[in-house]
Amino acid sequence: MQLAAIIVSLVLAVVGVALFARAIGQIYRYVRLGQNVPAGTRTDEPVQRTVTVAKEFLGHTRMNRWGVVGVAHWFVAVGFFSLVLTLVTAFGQLFQADWALPVIGEWAPWEVFTELIGALTTLGILTLIVIRQLSRPDRPGRKSRFAGSNFGQAYFVEAVILIIGIAILVLRGLEGVLHGVDGYEASYLISYPLVVAFRGLSTGTVQNLVYLVAMIKIGTSFVWMITVALKTDMGVAWHRFLAFPNIWFKRRADGGTALGGLLPMTSGGKAIDFADPGDDDVFGVSQVEHFSWKGLLDFSTCTECGRCQSQCPAWNTGKPLSPKLLIMSLRDHAHAKAPYLLAGGGKSMEGEEKASEEQLKDVPASALAEAERPLIGTAEENGVIDPDVLWSCTTCGACVEQCPVDIEHVDHIVDMRRYQVMIESAFPSEAGTMLKNLEKKGNPWGLAKKQRLEWTKEVDFEIPVVGRDLEDLSEVEYLYWVGCAGALEDRAKKTTKAFAELLHIAGVKFAIMGGDEKCTGDSARRLGNEPLFQELGMENVMALNMAFGEETDDEGKVLPESAKPKSAKKIVATCPHCLNTIGNEYPQLGGDYEVVHHTQLLQHLVDEGRLVPVTPVEGIITYHDPCYLGRHNKIYSPPREIIASVPGLRNEEMHRHKERGFCCGAGGARMWMEERIGKRINNERVDEALSLNPDIVSTACPFCLVMLTDSVNGKKNDGQAKESVQVVDVAQLLLDSVRAPIDPTGEAESEPAPEPEPEPAQ
Repeated sequence: MQLAAIIVSLVLAVVGVALFARAIGQIYRYVRLGQNVPAGTRTDEPVQRTVTVAKEFLGHTRMNRWGVVGVAHWFVAVGFFSLVLTLVTAFGQLFQADWALPVIGEWAPWEVFTELIGALTTLGILTLIVIRQLSRPDRPGRKSRFAGSNFGQAYFVEAVILIIGIAILVLRGLEGVLHGVDGYEASYLISYPLVVAFRGLSTGTVQNLVYLVAMIKIGTSFVWMITVALKTDMGVAWHRFLAFPNIWFKRRADGGTALGGLLPMTSGGKAIDFADPGDDDVFGVSQVEHFSWKGLLDFSTCTECGRCQSQCPAWNTGKPLSPKLLIMSLRDHAHAKAPYLLAGGGKSMEGEEKASEEQLKDVPASALAEAERPLIGTAEENGVIDPDVLWSCTTCGACVEQCPVDIEHVDHIVDMRRYQVMIESAFPSEAGTMLKNLEKKGNPWGLAKKQRLEWTKEVDFEIPVVGRDLEDLSEVEYLYWVGCAGALEDRAKKTTKAFAELLHIAGVKFAIMGGDEKCTGDSARRLGNEPLFQELGMENVMALNMAFGEETDDEGKVLPESAKPKSAKKIVATCPHCLNTIGNEYPQLGGDYEVVHHTQLLQHLVDEGRLVPVTPVEGIITYHDPCYLGRHNKIYSPPREIIASVPGLRNEEMHRHKERGFCCGAGGARMWMEERIGKRINNERVDEALSLNPDIVSTACPFCLVMLTDSVNGKKNDGQAKESVQVVDVAQLLLDSVRAPIDPTGEAESEPAPEPEPEPAQ
């Protein structure tokens, strides 16, 4: 028995280690096939990055949001790495049944640790097995986050962990017999019942059992290693190694998610100059090798857990997009195509084959066939990613927010869109109208620029306009960036006027642009039209810098001698998309500003007593988190605090809120595209809101306001919603409460709203 156990274990170990080392080399070469990234963007602040990895692993910061799943996975993950020494012990036991590690092998703290972690790892994997079975796709169907995952691979990995966990405990019980344990000892905290069970066996039998169980433990470990080494696209296994570099190389060293601003468009690791692009510049992604090396690492790291899928608004409303399945498709395609690329295959920008037939003669036929597949194409075209998948994305960021290994789904989707828009001109036709309007009129509605100031005639106080009433912004506290929707869309204009009136009541000095400003370019960029975004953005940056009294060059960049601004660059925006673009993306174009959302400023004014809600607004209210305010910019509290300050309101949270909030369906330029597949996303969100029987549905974004209002009005017409339910912005609510109540005679009550306290002299 002993000799057989030694031979089997050593053969499997040698083969396993050799194949695993080869697999690591293959993955390294495969990842290097991707494009370079701008220097320093993935390697800055190495100490902070290392701390981030440690926090995310040891704290399981994303996993623990899922309660028992996170705790169970923590023990499995920690057990995998911390119990490696038990494998060393098993090798020793093949040669000497009572062998123990030198120094620590019989040290009580180590033995207790081994017992606890071994038992909790076993319990953890049993918990995860049960959870997977309760969530099998054939039961809840599309609602299962495991729908589309490789169940066979998952079962294999779960079985391996379970067998190893049980083997550790059984070996501990056998060790207790060989070491003569005749009473309960803390060192056998968990396994003592096994010691008692094996105590009646002869010494020879116990030794043979040690050889057998040690062989099972070693054999299981190295069968697993051989299997994953032969299948480098087995994400459910490889993520336990690749997650560490993937998190280390994430976009933000401080651990923040890859949300907010999009990355500049690059080729070969350098930003593309759209005024004079290079002859060999690659625009967007049309081949899997056009992704950055971080993208290819992302694909291999996917563990198929489906957290992204469970949160995706497109998937939850019957559309073909699943972030998980998209990443899995890209991973499988990349790995299948890798032999062709490693042999020098690929096509130039002109479509010519780079490698000769001689170079490709040893490439497997399967890899050659994979190389012929279009990255974006329908099933009939044998495409890797269907166009409907690509255009279903709202860029809400739910997938990125939930991913435990920090995959950057939104960046990859936008990169593929960029090629489709800029090179193929292949995108939903109705979005073309929006692009033309942006190009010709500077706003997505195609309205004349003079209409941007029309709303100012509908308020009974003067609103200063920079360039007309003010030379620059040095005399005011804030520039109010009204945005296209706030100035031109009727429902959003109500928010604009309410917010302006609140600033007037609070005595906040502010001004607006004169109507020459253009759309920030959010929708153009997320649709994939990067040059149009750059054009709009640079014009706005030039206008903003001039408004703030900066001296600029012909491109709108601030001149060195005027680096110190004449006024603080404070901007307040009612649109989260404007907030995100100006605050997170305009720095890429030379515009650095302090940008706040209107709910942040209003909360501050309420806290200071400059706005005092006095009039009750009765009823139940539920608040919808805009994706670009919440997940993309982490602003969750201010709107809720404003609602809490209004007398009479009772806030009821929807099931999906804050980090898990559900999209309204307008982001990612979806505002300008028809929703033809599945249930409308705004209807899904409104159904959730109406399930609380609210009197008011509130939000803090003009896009969300439009989408939610459309759905509520439709449901009123169908008799699915009560006529009294309103959809309003938080600013409108606050204004209704700040205004003095009206008595039955139609006159305001005598008690005036408090005057704002004068600010101390600087």
